[in-house]
Amino acid sequence: MTLEEKRLLQEQGYLIMRGVIDPEWLAELRRETEAILKAEGDNAGGEFRKEEGSDRLANLVDKGETFRRLVSHPMLLEAAEAVLGPDFKLSSLNYRAALPGEKSHQPLHCDMGLVEDERGFAVFNSIWMLDDFTPLNGPTRFVPNTHRSGKTPQQVLNDPNAPHPDEQVTLGQAGDVVLMNSHLWHGGTQNHTATPRRSLHGFYVRADLPQQQYQKRLLRPETQTALNPLLRKVLALDDPRNDELSATGSGKSGFLK
Repeated sequence: MTLEEKRLLQEQGYLIMRGVIDPEWLAELRRETEAILKAEGDNAGGEFRKEEGSDRLANLVDKGETFRRLVSHPMLLEAAEAVLGPDFKLSSLNYRAALPGEKSHQPLHCDMGLVEDERGFAVFNSIWMLDDFTPLNGPTRFVPNTHRSGKTPQQVLNDPNAPHPDEQVTLGQAGDVVLMNSHLWHGGTQNHTATPRRSLHGFYVRADLPQQQYQKRLLRPETQTALNPLLRKVLALDDPRNDELSATGSGKSGFLK
């Protein structure tokens, strides 16, 4: 990332990076997510939670090299550090497809229900577009500048499900990536088309917070053994703080967009 891109991310709370996923990788991600959805069937997303109106997958770091490539992508790690500082870790890598219909709409929220605290920002998310995000197929909506509000939408709004007068939507092409300080008020919108709107979400937290999905417990031993030092660090597998935090419970209050 350039210094200007990092500055924009920090000030705006979001940035869309164009064409990050090349066509070959995009085809591979689509193919692998579809295969996992079919293989897991009714259990798809069970490591985290299911959501009516959406297809879900969780714990994707354990399910293929193509996903591990995503969570250690240099641009993504630079963006996470620009928001969270140098001491951060992966919280989860998940898949969400907004299916056609009303139930794919989400309330405005901050991830894990957190706001900026005395240590700074705590949560960072990225949305990897596997399909074009159009005005009609359920793009993520957000309210600019709310990442510094110190409030969650639930504390301020009468109805976080309702349209916000200042909200915008993230539009882009398959292969683009949204980088987001996820204290920014945001949520998925209704898909009015006849096909799913697919995306992956690489979500990171500050190192002093629990992971949304405790990687050390979820990853198979053979996966952990094969990881390189960078991935072990990103996943906090050798950080004793993370083991202690896991005993306090995971950050399951977050949403996927």
